[in-house]
Amino acid sequence: MSAAGAASPYTMRRVQQMLGMPRIAIQRLVNAGFVTPTRGARNEFRFSFQDLMLLRTAQGLQEAQIPPRKILRSLRQLRATLPGELPLTGMRITAVGTDVAVRDRHNTWEAGSGQLLLDFEVAPVDGSVAFLAPSPAPTAGDADARQLLADGEALESTDPAGAEAAYRAAISAAPDHVDAYVNLGALLCDLQRYEDAVQLHEYALPRCPHSALLFFNHAIALEELGRLRIAALNYERSLQLDPDFADAHYNLGRLQELFGDARGALRHLNAYRRLTR
Repeated sequence: MSAAGAASPYTMRRVQQMLGMPRIAIQRLVNAGFVTPTRGARNEFRFSFQDLMLLRTAQGLQEAQIPPRKILRSLRQLRATLPGELPLTGMRITAVGTDVAVRDRHNTWEAGSGQLLLDFEVAPVDGSVAFLAPSPAPTAGDADARQLLADGEALESTDPAGAEAAYRAAISAAPDHVDAYVNLGALLCDLQRYEDAVQLHEYALPRCPHSALLFFNHAIALEELGRLRIAALNYERSLQLDPDFADAHYNLGRLQELFGDARGALRHLNAYRRLTR
């Protein structure tokens, strides 16, 4: 294993299994800069021990109703100071009032400022993560779709066929349920069913035209089928919707390099470096 691989040994699927988090939740946190995994030999995400610890905190902070922007700002600053091999029992991250707080064996301090805080009790953290804006009260179809989505996420690692069936049932219950499309598309790509993923995305995108992640995943499936020009157009659309989507910059820059567009490649790869440093 390379030095980079040794420092970041965990794959996306391994993180899902260890933390019990759905892929879409992890992807959103990567997009937001909450964690910054490296890339493996095939451009896949590779997560470090630090990444695992930071991902593990998000549920408790969200339940404490701390604004997502404050969580991201505080945790980015904290991440830069964490040692590479910190034991999970050596530091806990949680909320004190509206602050993101960190406790080690000796002190408790506010993650963003470093200011010491009074000691507190830390509750166990468990569950999944999704930074979502408040939404209206769900309809019966939406509630059914959310339950089916959760069923699919629980089945992904042990019963892919069952997970696929649950996601498709969620889409039937709520045809604009973007998370079900995203999860099902990613699952189909994991199973190397790229044509099926492309067909799914072509059905989904007119119904969910504002999802940068859906356009991004569509582009990945198209790339696997060798349809590089159309993939590039979908990366561009993803970036129109989310200009700070670092991985879309990276993948589009890589394609533009293949197309011989050195200036365009440099622009997007520089954007990727700026967003992930």
